[in-house]
Amino acid sequence: MSKQDFYEMLGVSKDASDDEIKKAYRKLARQYHPDVNKEAGAEQKFKDIKEAYEVLSDSQKRSNYDRFGTADPSQGMGGGGAGDFGGFGDIFDMFFGGGGQRRNPNAPQRGSDLQYTMTIEFKEAVFGKETEVQIPRTETCDTCMGSGAKPGTKPDTCRVCNGSGQQEVVQNTPFGRMVNRRVCSACNGQGKTIKEKCGTCHGSGKVKRTRTINLKIPAGVDDGAQMRVSGEGEPGTKGGPAGDLYVVLRVKSHDFFEREGEDIYCEVPLTFAQAALGDEIEIPTLTEKVKLKIPAGTQTGTYFRLKGKGVPRLRGYGQGDQHVKVTIVTPTNLTDQQKDLLREFAGIGGEQTSEQHESLFERMKKAFLGE
Repeated sequence: MSKQDFYEMLGVSKDASDDEIKKAYRKLARQYHPDVNKEAGAEQKFKDIKEAYEVLSDSQKRSNYDRFGTADPSQGMGGGGAGDFGGFGDIFDMFFGGGGQRRNPNAPQRGSDLQYTMTIEFKEAVFGKETEVQIPRTETCDTCMGSGAKPGTKPDTCRVCNGSGQQEVVQNTPFGRMVNRRVCSACNGQGKTIKEKCGTCHGSGKVKRTRTINLKIPAGVDDGAQMRVSGEGEPGTKGGPAGDLYVVLRVKSHDFFEREGEDIYCEVPLTFAQAALGDEIEIPTLTEKVKLKIPAGTQTGTYFRLKGKGVPRLRGYGQGDQHVKVTIVTPTNLTDQQKDLLREFAGIGGEQTSEQHESLFERMKKAFLGE
């Protein structure tokens, strides 16, 4: 785990709300995303930010982190776990025969988790989609059913450790005769040896395969969202459960829309006449085109809100809003008639154009020259 304070990493206070933490994470994730930021250290920074958010966004993990300085209380004793005390367990094993609790090497063990990064379109994140993903992973060998032995045979109990997976090493020390337990070198802690190995997996009991998984992406997910697919990770060993698959979503940007949480932002141009006189224009939304009334005298940079035209709320009802910013476009390549009309308009309003300012400068110049 990173030694840096998670709150400091996200730039929030220790009493920050869930919304504040989420907003800070989104901002930093966009800044340091490996697909966007190519600077050295950006990818590691992104991973650290993600780790901090995963802890602080989970109420139980955050509570443990606030109390123990880690999301896993068992790691609170100097990283060695309760009862380990930073390596003193080995010393106790040497002098007292390893009387403490040990994990049974033949006990069922859970499989490793897998992570898959998936890129989706902007509107797919908004509305959700069902898709299939191809995941390469390790699976149990169908030929030997995971035993590693050739069909028709079976593994033998290791004669060195008698199936325990451990060897006892006896040492004579000034303190007396000591016994230390180690992983059996003959069977690598498996407790079994294989004389005739399976020709498919070569004795490992596992093979590499690509698995097709149906994935349902809910409407409203955002960039950096993570989905957990239970039981689709690496298979467990000795009858243990499989790990989980974590799908990290990367959302492409859109040419017209920008997203901030559940709200959508866009910018539309207006002519001078539309802004001055008012108008009714069509605005594209995520699902359709809607009419927007522009009041007379609208200034550039004004925002209009289209209620309920944003992104569906991922954990709730309803949708966000769409915010439309209008920008007045200055015309170019005017015709002579258009220029005359604008001069007339400026004159009626008592304004002076650049041409009028120029003629005044010429008159002042003549006055200085005594002409």
